[in-house]
Amino acid sequence: MDFSTRRNNLLESLGVLVTIALLILGISSFQSFELRRLTRQTAEASAEELERQSEAEQVYLNLLKESPAFGFNNLVADWVFLDFIQYFGDSPARDQIGYELSPEYFEVILKRDPYFRDAYLFLSGSSTLYAGRPDRTVEIMNQHIGELSPRVPEKAYFVWRYKGTDELLFLGDSQAAQQSFKTAAEWASIYSDPESRAAAQVSQQMAEYLAENPESKSAQIAAWVMVLGNAFDEETQRYAISQIEALGGNVSVDEQGRLQIQQPEGD
Repeated sequence: MDFSTRRNNLLESLGVLVTIALLILGISSFQSFELRRLTRQTAEASAEELERQSEAEQVYLNLLKESPAFGFNNLVADWVFLDFIQYFGDSPARDQIGYELSPEYFEVILKRDPYFRDAYLFLSGSSTLYAGRPDRTVEIMNQHIGELSPRVPEKAYFVWRYKGTDELLFLGDSQAAQQSFKTAAEWASIYSDPESRAAAQVSQQMAEYLAENPESKSAQIAAWVMVLGNAFDEETQRYAISQIEALGGNVSVDEQGRLQIQQPEGD
């Protein structure tokens, strides 16, 4: 390949990268504008109008579940995730009619891209805590978690931790949670960074607590601490703290502003 050909190929590649960057910037600007516009609209919309919009969105999501993506599965997943951010962030509408479509968004997203690790976190937070459907959260996770491996996606052990937390705290299935935390510990142990070592240790402890005592308060408090660390907003943080305290734990803040959790005596 001569110099001229290599130069032309490089220019073409740079052109593609610039086009993609501009497209992403355009999408981000459009999404921000749309969110502001929709927020203004829904602040004035009636519950009946919002319900009709929700029904139309459900039809749209059902169509995406079954439509071919022609090799652009990841792009579809990213686009639907941006749609979800609009949906979730539209507080006036959510205050009126709730978050019932949250699991439907993630059914599409994870069907298109089961390796989208952060989507599992948003699935757990929005569908479990806001929509009140931990059963759907775990159902959707179970549909895709078998496609993951310890390194695909990077630090996939987080997904098992999210799943174990929902199983333990919201479904009351300590046996399933014990297995999820055991798998999380095994997957985290292959990494050497401090975050993964800490995750492996805590996950192993939780699995052992649940194996010995399915009603372990220590395991439940540790799970609520995880919810607290991943909380989207102050309301969720306050709820997690209230649950820790209800289990006999104590939450305080040290001089550096870090949360300190004191476990109750006994278990």
